[in-house]
Amino acid sequence: MSSRCVVFPSILTAGLSPLALMLCLTGAGAEPAPSLPEAVPAAAKPAPKAEAGPKPDAAPKAEPAAPGNAAPQAQGAEPAPAAPKKSRELPPLVVARVSDDPVPTLAPSTFLDTFRMAERYQAIVDAGGWGTLPADLTIKPGARDPNIPALRQHLVLTGDLPAGVPSSDVLDPILVSAVKAFQARHGLPETGLIGRQTVTALNVPAATRQRQLSASAARQIGSNFPYGDRYVVVNIPSAAVEAVERGVVVRRYVAVVGKPDKATPRIEARITDVNLNPTWTLPVSIIKKEIIPKMRKDPGYLARERIRILGPGGTEVDPTTIDWAGEKAANYTLRQDSGLDNSLGQVRIDMPNKQAVYMHDTPSKSLFAREVRFHSHGCVRVAQVKELAGWLLEGTPGPNGPASTWGPMEIEANIATNERLDIKLPKQIPVTFVYLTGYATPDGRAHFRDDIYGIDSPAVPMRDAVMTGSITPKKAAPAASGKAPGNAPVPPGLIPQKAARPAVN
Repeated sequence: MSSRCVVFPSILTAGLSPLALMLCLTGAGAEPAPSLPEAVPAAAKPAPKAEAGPKPDAAPKAEPAAPGNAAPQAQGAEPAPAAPKKSRELPPLVVARVSDDPVPTLAPSTFLDTFRMAERYQAIVDAGGWGTLPADLTIKPGARDPNIPALRQHLVLTGDLPAGVPSSDVLDPILVSAVKAFQARHGLPETGLIGRQTVTALNVPAATRQRQLSASAARQIGSNFPYGDRYVVVNIPSAAVEAVERGVVVRRYVAVVGKPDKATPRIEARITDVNLNPTWTLPVSIIKKEIIPKMRKDPGYLARERIRILGPGGTEVDPTTIDWAGEKAANYTLRQDSGLDNSLGQVRIDMPNKQAVYMHDTPSKSLFAREVRFHSHGCVRVAQVKELAGWLLEGTPGPNGPASTWGPMEIEANIATNERLDIKLPKQIPVTFVYLTGYATPDGRAHFRDDIYGIDSPAVPMRDAVMTGSITPKKAAPAASGKAPGNAPVPPGLIPQKAARPAVN
């Protein structure tokens, strides 16, 4: 069956210069990193023309000189420029900052902890909540500012600053630590500096925070997720993947999740297989909306993207025999070959579910460097997915029999063959995609993320339903407009039905 979740093929960028690479490594948090070039196995592409031997009809070329000797030149001929050597080594993967907090986003106690935290925030709301700070406020550690007493009061209410700390109007070391604690709970860079993002998060009303906690707790009602000793959690608003072992996050990865109009759905499933060098079978919706229009304009598109057309029995069909003026191509199976430029990258993590979503690699790595990573069409792209695959394969017999293991070298060696390999896990690992915009952890902290899909708020958003700093808030619909024709209001805590529509990644 065709999968709904893909990354559409893209043209890879050229290799980065040393200067560009340095800029990427030093400025990953500020600007999106450029797409990284992909390495190609030697068998996959011919050698560069500059290094190839002479063609049969070509004029003979001078032999290269021995080291230290001048190369002989034909009389009157210009010296041939030396062919630049292309490095096959990829630049380091640049990813956004990710928390190293060992406490999982989701644990067996999350529902009760979040429910109780919602009650605590309701008490803050009933007491008048907290005030707002100037939107353009900037305070550096050690600086003095008249807004600092209000900041201190806010952080005492939220538990980031002990109540007995002497008050002053200086951003002193104790207050800096409290600001960092606040930033960590909101998924912001832990700088201790008061700037735009932190002020925006501080200015979200207590009523909105309480609603986030209540809605997130409501979404956990009825869950039968089997945690066990090892499980995987994807919190969609955090755009992060957690590998949890014995109640501790042992690995946390940057992820790219569904954009708001192609929402990643909430699921509970089990990881059954790790696919190395996966192929991609295009969904019918993509064939109709993307492939057919492209083939009308560019008949060579499928060949360049290494997408084959398969008829009954898997027989390959010549694209030139298909009438692309209509939609008959949708009656065939279109499958992209394995390889570095495959839309799923080099690794796919299989987790059968009704929504047909999964986790996978991608040939386009640049989005992993962004702080805001809501760009996919439903599935979850994982940075350093090979490392996650290695963790999943722990305890699985390796490629050389029961005594061998699946370490990084074994995974890379099998990927280098460019042949698809499906590795079944001897024990399936539970995985869940959750939508927690507000949640509490057993250590008594409340965590918040942006409501990227806009499902915490009532059908007609309240005026205080703002974001926490990384997403621009949507404009509230006028109260008189009511619900959209033919669409029932979405109750708080439920993901809209559009999240379950077929999507691409």
